[in-house]
Amino acid sequence: MNDPTHDHWLDRPANVKRLWRGFLVVLVLTVAAEGLVHLHPHFEIESVFGFNAWFGFGACAAMIVVAKGLALLLKRPDGYYGKSDD
Repeated sequence: MNDPTHDHWLDRPANVKRLWRGFLVVLVLTVAAEGLVHLHPHFEIESVFGFNAWFGFGACAAMIVVAKGLALLLKRPDGYYGKSDD
């Protein structure tokens, strides 16, 4: 089943490029579909075209930055669990 000579379909650069293009097309179609839907914004900023996409991207980027900061505070040395005081 796990033949080392057979590569995975995601190991081929052409397939990775196709996936990126497909994801970008879905993203563009999702943002473009906002023009077809009547929105009911609670705040003025929510009425800006594409606000939900930008807000989601910003929130994701903020979570990554916070996670990297937490990793600096919480990480242990590489040999932390391998040390033997005996």
